[in-house]
Amino acid sequence: MVVDSEETSALYEPADDEQRAVFVAAHGAGGSMMDRGMTSVTTTLRRRGFGIVRFNFLYKERKSGRPDPMPTLMRTFAAVVDQTRAELGSQMGPLVIGGRSMGGRAGSMLAADGFAADGLLLLAYPLHPAGKPEQLRDAHLPRITMPVLCINGTRDALCTPEIMRRVLTTVRAPWEMHWLEGADHSFHVLKSSGRTDAEVLTEVGDVSDRWLAQLS
Repeated sequence: MVVDSEETSALYEPADDEQRAVFVAAHGAGGSMMDRGMTSVTTTLRRRGFGIVRFNFLYKERKSGRPDPMPTLMRTFAAVVDQTRAELGSQMGPLVIGGRSMGGRAGSMLAADGFAADGLLLLAYPLHPAGKPEQLRDAHLPRITMPVLCINGTRDALCTPEIMRRVLTTVRAPWEMHWLEGADHSFHVLKSSGRTDAEVLTEVGDVSDRWLAQLS
C-alpha cells in the first residue's frame, strides 16, 4: 500500500477459529511487523478470536533505524486502517487499534484525536523513556474515550507502575490496566521468577480474551 507516496507492507491474518474482532497492530520502534515479539503476541491473539493486520511503518520499510515523526506514524496507521476497512467490509466486526510500545503509542494518539475504532489495545505502553521517568508521554491520554486494555510488565523500564497508576487517575476512558508480574518491556521474565515467557503470553491471551468479550 502507498502512504505519503511511499510503499509499505501489510499483512492480514484471520483468527484461527471464529473471528470476533480485527486488531490493527503496529510494531515498536526497534522492531518490524515480522519481529519475534510481534509474531508471538499476534499468534497468541489469533487463537483468541482476533484477526490481525500487521504492517511496517515507512521508516522500517525503507530499512532505516530512525522512526518517522509521530504525525507520519499516525498517517501510516490511519491509512492501513482505511485499507483494512475497504478490503474486509462487513467481515470486520469490532475494530481494535494499538500495538507494541511505540506502535501502541501511535494508536493511542489516533484514539485521542477521535479516530473511529471500537477499542485500543496497548502492549508495553512506553509511558516514559528508560531511566527518564520525568519525561512522561501521557498528555493525550485523558482525551481518549474508547475502551482501553493496557498490558505492561512490572519490570518494564519504560513504564514505572507507580507512575502509571498516578497517570491513570487523570484518564476518563474505560481503561483496564493489567500488570504482568516480573515481565520486562519485551514481556520476558527471568528464570528466577518461576514462570516462562510462554506462560506470560498465555496470560496476555487470557486477559485480551476477557476484554474482547466485554467489548463485543
